[in-house]
Amino acid sequence: MLNKLIFILFNLLIFSSLQAQIHFTEVTAATGINHQFVVYDGMFGGGACVFDLNNDGYEDLYLTSGMNDDQLLLNQKDGTFRNIFEGSGLEATKKYVTQGVTGADVNRDGYVDLFITTITTKGERKAVPRAENLFFLNLGNGKFKEATSEYGLDDLYSFSTGCSFGDFNADGWPDLYVGNYFLDYDGPLTEINDATIVNASKTAEGYLLMNKKGKAFKDVYADYGLNHRGFGFGGLFTDYDNDGDQDLLVLHDFGYKAKPNYLLRNNFPDKSFTYVEKEVGLDLRINAMTAAVGDYDNNGFMDYFVTNIKFNRFMVSGGKDKPYTDKAEELGMGFFTISWGANWADFDHDGDLDLFVANGDLNPNCQPMGDFLFENPTISPSGVGGGGGKFTDIARAAGIQDYGIGRGSVIFDLENDGDMDVLIVNQKAVKNYPMPSVTKLYRNDATQGNWLKVALDGVHAEKHGLGSRVTVVAGGQRMMREIDGGGSSHISQNSTIAHFGLGAATTVDSVIVTWSGGKRQVLVGQGVNQLLRVKEAGGAVVQGDDVPRFNTRWLLIGVAVIVAMFAFLKNRRKS
Repeated sequence: MLNKLIFILFNLLIFSSLQAQIHFTEVTAATGINHQFVVYDGMFGGGACVFDLNNDGYEDLYLTSGMNDDQLLLNQKDGTFRNIFEGSGLEATKKYVTQGVTGADVNRDGYVDLFITTITTKGERKAVPRAENLFFLNLGNGKFKEATSEYGLDDLYSFSTGCSFGDFNADGWPDLYVGNYFLDYDGPLTEINDATIVNASKTAEGYLLMNKKGKAFKDVYADYGLNHRGFGFGGLFTDYDNDGDQDLLVLHDFGYKAKPNYLLRNNFPDKSFTYVEKEVGLDLRINAMTAAVGDYDNNGFMDYFVTNIKFNRFMVSGGKDKPYTDKAEELGMGFFTISWGANWADFDHDGDLDLFVANGDLNPNCQPMGDFLFENPTISPSGVGGGGGKFTDIARAAGIQDYGIGRGSVIFDLENDGDMDVLIVNQKAVKNYPMPSVTKLYRNDATQGNWLKVALDGVHAEKHGLGSRVTVVAGGQRMMREIDGGGSSHISQNSTIAHFGLGAATTVDSVIVTWSGGKRQVLVGQGVNQLLRVKEAGGAVVQGDDVPRFNTRWLLIGVAVIVAMFAFLKNRRKS
């Protein structure tokens, strides 16, 4: 009996340290999705937004389509979608070449509204392509109302790409950053290259749009000390320095010819940002397409995977007050490619973050290149191969090496079964292509281990917790996620529900929510395999780091050691 108990305990330890095999199934047609992004003239677009449009507990999708009509995909709760775009009130987008999209509850009425970027109008070609971006209020009945003019956005004519919601002044009303590509350009967009871009005059400023109590937006770009220009692919709000407010990482194309990436430190409660990209090592002079945010080594500091043409960058935090270091090559991610979207997620529920990367050639070059799925070796060795401290690309073995002309990608839970699925927006090829290049949905079908999802309900903070952080302590791991406000994964927005793989852990020791603005809230002793909804507490604030650190794995190790010692001593007495 004693030996059997020892065997069971040690097998539990072994199981908790093994990664599950990852496998995806391409289910695009089976889910009813029929989408393809058609370019206007050149490589730009498109994006996707994950949001629950009718608050039924299932996540829906908005897909921009460029020259095609956009799509609003309603989750049918059975693993399929229905396109309800026609009659939704979003038909005004038909006049525009749409690009990126993001969502937030702008007026705090309980429903997620949509902001959609554009580069020009359809029909007659303009000498300088540009147009106003579009804003739609969610009416809560599956319908939307265009409110671009009502919210003061109709005079912001631009060639816009990525957009990101956040709450940089911590007043609970979601603000917005919009990236703009250029002010002027002579010639077709298909001919954008190193030589033409530097002569394209005029890199563009972005927009920093402050939400005025849910009634309007005001551009406070100059008021908050922003003065940069660049070939903007947007930006994202993220707390790089762990001080509780939202900083801004700005992404620029052609950084080596024009303007690099910028990192702006939020000086809240002062009404200003400070440019700090040089001192922290994030002034990347690359073709930055997106940045995926994640704490890949579970050390409590956010790391940034920045996609690029040729070689991506993996900017790893050195810790408090220390600069970032590019570890892409060191960690096995130094492949020559053209990458766009990127998404961190614990696809195999082993307690660490893996990384999906959407690749795609410039259109009209149209040479196929497969996507990446980098399995994280940090916590435990790979079950497919690899380990040794380096990431391993397992996309082909996992069934997700898509060869479409990839752009934006998003992660979400299609069926509410607890694992993360992947959607990739693919462009129609301008020239001949050896295979169909259409938007694809890959369902996660091989995840083992337990999990937890956390949805936030802000009272004083932003309604869905955009920019807030969720930390989970379970199974000997301390894992942190930021709630995505958009701008991530190339002009797209992932699910705003934080997801955690828990491995063999059967209890979540603690869930710590750091609301935007710095207030902390702790829940202890939570169950696994559930969606936990956390409403912001009125006054409960936990200071410092005094949260429960009950460690299930070390408890098992301790019990096993004690039992083994008891057995050894008992056998010794007999002998």
